[in-house]
Amino acid sequence: MTQLKFEYIWLDGYKPEPNLRSKTKIIEMEVFNGELEAVPEWSFDGSSTKQADGHSSDCILKPVKVYPDASRKNAYMVMCEVLNADGTPHESNYRSKFDDDTDFWFGFEQEYTLVKSGRPLGFPENGYPAPQGMYYCAVGTGNVTGRLIVEEHLDVCLEAGLKITGINAEVMLGQWEYQVFNKGAKQSADDAWIARYLLFRISEKYGVHVEFAPKPMKGDWNGSGMHTNFSNGAMRNKGGKELFVDICEAMSKKHLDHIAIYGSNNHERLTGLHETQAIDKFSYGVSDRGSSIRIPIATAENQWKGYLEDRRPASNADPYQIVDMIMKTVKNGAMQTA
Repeated sequence: MTQLKFEYIWLDGYKPEPNLRSKTKIIEMEVFNGELEAVPEWSFDGSSTKQADGHSSDCILKPVKVYPDASRKNAYMVMCEVLNADGTPHESNYRSKFDDDTDFWFGFEQEYTLVKSGRPLGFPENGYPAPQGMYYCAVGTGNVTGRLIVEEHLDVCLEAGLKITGINAEVMLGQWEYQVFNKGAKQSADDAWIARYLLFRISEKYGVHVEFAPKPMKGDWNGSGMHTNFSNGAMRNKGGKELFVDICEAMSKKHLDHIAIYGSNNHERLTGLHETQAIDKFSYGVSDRGSSIRIPIATAENQWKGYLEDRRPASNADPYQIVDMIMKTVKNGAMQTA
């Protein structure tokens, strides 16, 4: 028998956005081949996570996805939903509130800022570094900082089986981005949360804080978003300009509903400056990074077959709520003839 470590990971009940929590369970078994049913449910104290009161505090962790954890010996990460003691979904369990749809594919461009002593890495203790311009996709001391953390995160994500499609230094010094893609709404959002979990855990080793606030530095500095690329079968296979315009128009009608769940303090980022559209406006256009929805040039040139990029979600938004809202808008408001 082998003693295996299973890190149960879940989202707490804090608002406006949940936090990641985790704890380790040791399970003895001869061999583990990734079967979800081999990982039992487990309880935790919900009164310490804003998910229960102290008089009846048991909440249940229901495993929904298992990932290998190559940075620990004989270890796995277990993404979980939170249930009440009677087995019903907890009110904070947004993953349970929508049906999965594997026809939809999602790619998240997760921006974040590495912070130490309250300042982005690379910023002097007093004052500011040179203005933005040299930092995006840069190389060299003074132009980038934190690369060791970023590269380690990339490696552990790949080893966990996450479909990380790339990384790059972002426009502000100390700001980075990774892209994670998958097919299926819940699978995509699960992967996005696990990628965040791994980034937080790696940052502990370096004594650095990972900041997901949408405007970590006030002034003439770029904010942080989580641009969400999406498509369904009709967009990928049937295509046509009419279909894509129809989807964008549907997004326009539901703009406020999307903004409501696209991350707290997003108004600080969506100002109409720094490659954003203003939060109270909606626009779309081909290759337009100042729009709410960007139509990639590759989509327009490929007989209007491909995907769209929703540039409104903030870096701190909940991927579960994002995929649900996008699917609802596309399904209910857009032309879906095959």
